[in-house]
Order: sequence, then structure tokens, then C-alpha cells
Amino acid sequence: MKKIINALLIDDTESVLSKTKQYFSSHAVINIKETINNGKEGLEYILKHQNEIDIILMDIIMPEVDGISILEEMQKQNINKSVIVLTSYSKDSAMKLVREYNIDYFMSKPINMEILEKRILSVVNNDIVTEEAKDNKIEIAISRMLHSLGIPSHIRGYQYIRESVYMMYENPDMIGGITKCIYPEIANRFDTTASRVERAIRHAIEVSWARGDYDVMEELFGNSVDFDRSKPTNSEFIATLADNLRLKNKVVFS
Repeated sequence: MKKIINALLIDDTESVLSKTKQYFSSHAVINIKETINNGKEGLEYILKHQNEIDIILMDIIMPEVDGISILEEMQKQNINKSVIVLTSYSKDSAMKLVREYNIDYFMSKPINMEILEKRILSVVNNDIVTEEAKDNKIEIAISRMLHSLGIPSHIRGYQYIRESVYMMYENPDMIGGITKCIYPEIANRFDTTASRVERAIRHAIEVSWARGDYDVMEELFGNSVDFDRSKPTNSEFIATLADNLRLKNKVVFS
């Protein structure tokens, strides 16, 4: 007997709600357990019925409470559910908005129901291994790592480190070329200079060492963290985080 997948749909577009509910009304596996047209009621439902939901299909921009706030509250409450974001934004814009959270997949509106059906089955069964999904999971893992190290997301160094770690994760040979390769590339992406990138990263590391969790630092950096909290170089910091993603297999692709 196949396991029923119970899905919660939160979207303020009535046509999306009705079309989705109708399409899956007689589906053998996927059950649209509830459709809700605003974020406030959607969040309340998640908090009360989280054990009855397998996957959440959700828009980002909604009345009263938006999708970002829902994801934020789920993270605070340690509610781990598969999430597919349905959005009118471009993929890149949507990813920037929710990159701090554990999103399994993005779908652009208007929604193709047959594709949505496949994505629901793939996400719940852990079958999605697309480059898009991989990139998203890597970015989320890096962001969480930086937050655990006490680096606030609003400072420029946070963005530069995140991009640098991703680049070194993808290209381990860059470990010896941070000055010649990574700094100039980051500077080009953010319309700044390589020297400013270097200084911003150094500042972010200093902030981390001043306010970060020492136990997390010790776990990540091992012998490079001693009793006087000696700071690693920019290169050491970035390379260590990239290696951590690879060696400890903290990125789990859905």
C-alpha cells in the first residue's frame, strides 16, 4: 500500500488554490490536506497540525504574514518539513529571499500541475538531484555555518565569505589563489575592489571571533583555535569552511 503524502497549500491566489485542489482531488498518493489563502492562517495551521503534514507548498508574498515569516518561525520552532516555494519572482530573486531556509524546490508561476506532481513525489522521496537543488542546498549550508559563527548577514563580509566558500567548494584548487582569483571575482560580482573584499572578509572574521560560539569554532577549526582565540587568515577561514562542507558531508541533496 502506497503511503499518502499530505500537502498543505498556502497561497493568496484563489485560482492556484482551486486548480491545485481539483487536480489532486482523486490522486492515488498526493492529498491536498488543506488550502489556505493567507500567511497568518497558514502559519497557525502549521503550528497546530505539523505532525499531519508531509510537505508545504507556499507562495512568498501573501497578506498578513508572508512566506519568509512562516519559514523563519518554522526554523525557530524546529519544524522540519519539505517545502516547495511557488512564486512569481524569478528563481534568482526567490532564492535570495529565502536562501537562509531549508527550501527543497522552487517553481515559477503559472504552475504546471503535472510538473508540480512530479516535484512533490521527488521531494518527499528524496529523488531531486538537479543542479538547481544542489546549489540551493550548498548555499543554505554555508549561510547556516556563517550564522553559527556569529557573522551577521547585513555586513558586506558575510556576502563575500559566502560567495568565496562556494567558489572554493566548487574549485578546491583555488586554495592557493584567493588573492589572484577569488578576491577579483568577488569584486567583479559586487562592483567593488579586491582590496575592499579582503578588508571586509577580515572584518567579518574579527566579528566572528568576538561574538561567535567558541565550541562551534573549535569544532570547525580544530587546532587553529587556541586559548587566546587566535584568528585564522582569510584563506584559512574560507578553505576550512569549504573543506567542512566536503569532508563532513553536511550538504544533503534532495
